[in-house]
Amino acid sequence: MRRRLLLAAALAAAASLPAARAAAQPGLVLGVDDDSLKWYSHTYSLVSIYRTLGIGAVRVTLDYPPDRTERTELQRIATAGRSLRVVLAVTGSPTAPPLDQPSRDAYCAYVAGILRRYPFVHDVAIWTEPNSSTFWQPQRGAAGAYEALLATCWDAIHAVQPAANVIATSAPHARPGDWYVGIGKAYRASGRTAPILDTVGHNAYPQDSAESPGAHHRHAIDEGDLDRLAKALKHAFGAVPPIWYLEDGFQSESGPSLLYSGAETDRRPVSEEVQAAQLAAAVRLAYCQAGVAGFFNFELRDDPSLAGWQSGLLRPDWSAKPAFAAYQEAIAAAAAGTVACSQVHK
Repeated sequence: MRRRLLLAAALAAAASLPAARAAAQPGLVLGVDDDSLKWYSHTYSLVSIYRTLGIGAVRVTLDYPPDRTERTELQRIATAGRSLRVVLAVTGSPTAPPLDQPSRDAYCAYVAGILRRYPFVHDVAIWTEPNSSTFWQPQRGAAGAYEALLATCWDAIHAVQPAANVIATSAPHARPGDWYVGIGKAYRASGRTAPILDTVGHNAYPQDSAESPGAHHRHAIDEGDLDRLAKALKHAFGAVPPIWYLEDGFQSESGPSLLYSGAETDRRPVSEEVQAAQLAAAVRLAYCQAGVAGFFNFELRDDPSLAGWQSGLLRPDWSAKPAFAAYQEAIAAAAAGTVACSQVHK
């Protein structure tokens, strides 16, 4: 009941905001990462918020192997997917990634089965940040194992949907340049000539939320390091695939609010107003970067626990933060083609 009331309040709040003119298309896909879509039965309330915001896609994660909630979650996603582009990210335990061919076959058959069952889904991210030990263990030999998983999934998924979008994922602060070079080395050693991915879904978080989106780094690859990511991809595959910033976000301070609990983990969280400015700047930068085809804000709604993320567009009670309007305006500008790239530091 509480969830239903909160969503009703969110719907009312969204209705009070001016609607965005259009989702940014066909150039830059602008979206949010939001697992609420699989948690709430009243998906129409969420879809109304998405439409008010003007986003072009929502990324939702699915656990692998599936549990008893999978059917319900997929049905909720399917309901929203009739009017919304849904990007699925299918991931599992960091201590049990698909390391041999039987486990790769099982994982990829599961993912392909989702696309067969729900033909509106075309975009699938394979695992989450496999270059990080937080999501894939062991890291020794991980690039080769992930290359084999991508190859198996690309074949299985494209057999079901020839126009599917298979997305390779990566973390920003775990030497992603070296990671893609390692994948390319494994790809060449395999003798394979067919592709293994269609899009690179790179998570481009800054070192901390106060850092400029265009900041440069030595080893990490965030938005400002696109040239190094492109160089690594060119070395790995001979060409640079389309790049999506599949996760990015800036954490705001909670202040003395009863909506949050626990201790902040971000070294330099920013005010809600600065978060809004940071997000708008990040969208403008992505829009103006050659080869970047997508940007997703993590997340729609703040985690009430400060141990989680407060980079959302909404507070835990579903009230809009300044970032909501800032993202809405950035989406509208991207759709209208009015972003002045000459004034954006690339």
